[in-house]
Amino acid sequence: MALLAEPDLIINSDGSVYHIAMKPENLADTVIVVGDPQRVHEISDHFTGIEHKASNREFNSCTGFYNGKRITALSTGIGTDNCDIVMHELDALANFDLKTRVQNPTLRSLDIIRIGTSGSIQADVPVNTFGLSTHAVGLDNLLHFYRGTPEIIDHGLTEAFAAHATWPENLSKPYFVKGSDRLIDLFRPYSVAGITVTAPGFYGPQGRFLRLPLADPDMIKKLQSFQYQGHRIVNFEMETSALYGLGALMGHEMVTICTLIANRATGDYNPDHKTVVNKLIALVLEQISR
Repeated sequence: MALLAEPDLIINSDGSVYHIAMKPENLADTVIVVGDPQRVHEISDHFTGIEHKASNREFNSCTGFYNGKRITALSTGIGTDNCDIVMHELDALANFDLKTRVQNPTLRSLDIIRIGTSGSIQADVPVNTFGLSTHAVGLDNLLHFYRGTPEIIDHGLTEAFAAHATWPENLSKPYFVKGSDRLIDLFRPYSVAGITVTAPGFYGPQGRFLRLPLADPDMIKKLQSFQYQGHRIVNFEMETSALYGLGALMGHEMVTICTLIANRATGDYNPDHKTVVNKLIALVLEQISR
């Protein structure tokens, strides 16, 4: 197999991969990703033993044990661009010899679970609910840079949504990607399942108006009213489409479950959501270590 050039797979002087500062031996088969670097510490507080910690920029990581299961917790920071970094570097740790820069002959598949905070857009899905992403719809442009995208997106959902939302031609076309059925089933009894919208920003791309007028003031109403073959959109966030899309292309199993800390339909918000997030962390650790 071809040797990757140094600028394509950058290795630090200590042998760790460039951004997330981990070595292959530091990576567990099960990875919990979170946006907030502080949340890595909140997860590792539950570990009974810790074998590795690293920190670089917004990327904190900790590998340890919970109920005897080896788990890596890793922060991504905010946005699909950061998730592009994290997914490629996790895959490099799993599937490349970093010394020779050659792909391993046998590929390793990771279980990657995103724990996050998010906002509900449906009035009947209240604040403090756990939202489970069966699919992600990417309003970002990331996945269109990769050749295999047409093979892993749900074209029925994609076309139905673009027509329903009268999607503007000057924006990149949305894409729908499914999560892992096996991982989704772990959390389905404890959550409200539905489609998650991944936006390329927090304000205008999520229909928030402060001072700059919105190009489409009716966007949230269009998202709320979308229905296709029993699927509906439940929440907004900023990472899952990249995780699901890149995971599908690379052969990793992906799921996102978020605490819904706001409701855009009712105007409710929980400013003290840390307790609910910690309940979600405990739930995820229990389910993946059974």
